[in-house]
Amino acid sequence: MTDQLTVSVLGTGIMGAAMARNLARAGHLVRAWNRTRAKAEPLAADGAHIADTPAEAVQGADVVLTMLYDGPATLDVMRQAAPALRRGAAWVQSTTAGIEALTRLAAFADEHGLVFYDAPVLGTRQPAEAGQLTVLAAGPAEGRGVVEPVFDAVGARTMWTGEDAGSATRLKLVANSWVLAATAATGEVLALSQALDVDPQNFFDLIAGGPLDMGYLKVKAGLVLDNKLSPPQFAVATAAKDARLIVEAGRENGVRLDVAAATAERMERAATQGHGDEDMAAAYFASFDEKPVD
Repeated sequence: MTDQLTVSVLGTGIMGAAMARNLARAGHLVRAWNRTRAKAEPLAADGAHIADTPAEAVQGADVVLTMLYDGPATLDVMRQAAPALRRGAAWVQSTTAGIEALTRLAAFADEHGLVFYDAPVLGTRQPAEAGQLTVLAAGPAEGRGVVEPVFDAVGARTMWTGEDAGSATRLKLVANSWVLAATAATGEVLALSQALDVDPQNFFDLIAGGPLDMGYLKVKAGLVLDNKLSPPQFAVATAAKDARLIVEAGRENGVRLDVAAATAERMERAATQGHGDEDMAAAYFASFDEKPVD
């Protein structure tokens, strides 16, 4: 049992709720806030205090953990919390915010005397609920003892990328570029199989045990084939946002990422067709001319 911490969790969507629940189960005092309060209220059964405002949530917090939609949303919420932030508190920033936004968030932390940790996570709903995420962490070596119990509660592994805030986010974007490309390719394999009257299982059998075989392919394909796209492990709309952040990072650093750009377009098209809240495997539907939802 680690020393008990007071942890404020701002954002209790798919990932944030699971992280808050595991923090409470590890014995920490959790103060949770979500823009839509109803999404946070189930955490009360796990012992979390549900706050009405970000400022209320961060009162007395040793660690503030943000898991929100994007960088601008995170900065907006932290500005709302600002009057109650304690100088010297640690800020674990786990939102996939992108490189440019992260710079602004780090500046906000410096302005308010917060110890800033860039800490995105790898994993989706299932590993988040099981406390099996991989935490990519960057931040000052001094003070890591405060945030490591938080990482241990939500993840199975912490990979420190250095003290440079931003190095963890850069690695997350690289990792997500591979995950999103594999997801898009899975959808296209299934769509082409359908168009050519090929049983997808024949393709899986063809590559089984070889270098092209991939457990992730079978998991995501299974969600489509078994019509289990809800509740999402990782939603189409969020995947589209992350794909755009990857394209932007490449462009700003002189690299053209055609696959990431095409993946972003597929995800956005699927969202327009009405699949935005389904698992990102639903990008499969972007291969067909479905009528967009009004």
